[in-house]
Amino acid sequence: MGKTKLKRNDTVVVLAGKDKGKTGKVLKVDREKDRVLVQGVNMVKKAMKKRSQNDRGGIIEIEAPLHISNVAIATKSGDASRVGFRIEEDGKKKRIAKKSGEVL
Repeated sequence: MGKTKLKRNDTVVVLAGKDKGKTGKVLKVDREKDRVLVQGVNMVKKAMKKRSQNDRGGIIEIEAPLHISNVAIATKSGDASRVGFRIEEDGKKKRIAKKSGEVL
């Protein structure tokens, strides 16, 4: 249970598992369980109960969380990279991609 360097709306690349190589946007970060929910990745079928009159129940596909170690931030070129920090001249702390050095 460490401090995560990923945030919501980051574009990430999946490094391991059935969706290895896919990219997607981070929808949610669970810091307590070290898990991330990535849009369109790790889809599972779930049986849902009918909640209202016009709501359809049945089997739906929904994203399941991935462990944070199985994803890496995607650079603008689409490569996977680790996240580092750099303090700019104006004293602000910026997140950078370790591979390219670009500001995220």
